[in-house]
Amino acid sequence: MSNTPHPSRITIADVAKAAGVSLSTVDRVLNGRAPVRLDTAQRIHAVAESIGFHAAGVIRERVHGKRVRHTLGFLLQRTDAAFYQELGESLALAAQEHGEFCTEPQIDYMDDLSPEAVSLRLRDMGERVDAVALIAVDHPLVWAEVERLKAKGVPVFAVISDLSTPARAGYAGLDNRSVGRTAAWFITRLAREPGKLATFVGSHRFQCQEVCEMSFRSFVREHAPGFELMEPLFTLENDQLAEEGARDLLHRHPDIVGVFVAGSGIDGVVRALREHYSGAPGTRPICVVRELTQHVRQGLRAGDLHAALSHPLPRLANGLVEMMINVLNQPGLGLQQCVVPLDTQTPESV
Repeated sequence: MSNTPHPSRITIADVAKAAGVSLSTVDRVLNGRAPVRLDTAQRIHAVAESIGFHAAGVIRERVHGKRVRHTLGFLLQRTDAAFYQELGESLALAAQEHGEFCTEPQIDYMDDLSPEAVSLRLRDMGERVDAVALIAVDHPLVWAEVERLKAKGVPVFAVISDLSTPARAGYAGLDNRSVGRTAAWFITRLAREPGKLATFVGSHRFQCQEVCEMSFRSFVREHAPGFELMEPLFTLENDQLAEEGARDLLHRHPDIVGVFVAGSGIDGVVRALREHYSGAPGTRPICVVRELTQHVRQGLRAGDLHAALSHPLPRLANGLVEMMINVLNQPGLGLQQCVVPLDTQTPESV
């Protein structure tokens, strides 16, 4: 007698097991609840047909039927920043992998990061795409444009730095509280002795940097009260300003034992550290930065930096694109989140 179950007894669980996927993945294909990679959906259909699943015809329609393809827009920062170029490449690749659900994405870069300029760029992109994801300061002018686009049926997602407006459709990025506390853990554990701790922040208007800096201070107060927390130095997301500020700070405070760069300006801070401590590498402060770029990798290998706490960009991009497609396909969904795990690199791991 055959061990193959009778077709009438074949369930979604049988299809999932035979196709080597989760039960929820089969359900997503069968009911069109959320996007599934085309090759995975085709494999599920082939298995359903081969084992005689009663709804194989429905799956066939889902897989081969006509889909609405959405145009996604991304507003990133600073054309000359290596991190945002790498993020843009990851987003383009993620959109390509979801090509059955979305067209070629529109990826723009903003060099003017003022709330006025960002809100205008957001308004312009909202006229050209079905959904927008952006990195922006947390400002009422930006909130107003997010709310206007939501009313038009264009969902807006915050990336890397969250926005306070409840009109946003979702957030994709790190748990920034964890980033700040992890940076403080590294510095206070690696420093040879307690001393002054310096932090560099692009702008407190970026919620991610504000939370990072506050959490950094919270950890030090709680677990390393022997260290002295200095007031943050603002870089305005500019490497040259960061370098000048770091050079002046190191000159006035030779007893700094730790540096945390919570925003952009990393390259400038590294140049200042390298110049100031040239010839005396043993006296360098412990330096932890956000994001991993080619320059940061070089700084880790050279001993200028001690740790980089960054976004896993491919995972972030894929999660964001899938979240945007889900919301467009199911407008009734509430606020969505894609919190990616912290990627930690040290001189021994790059």
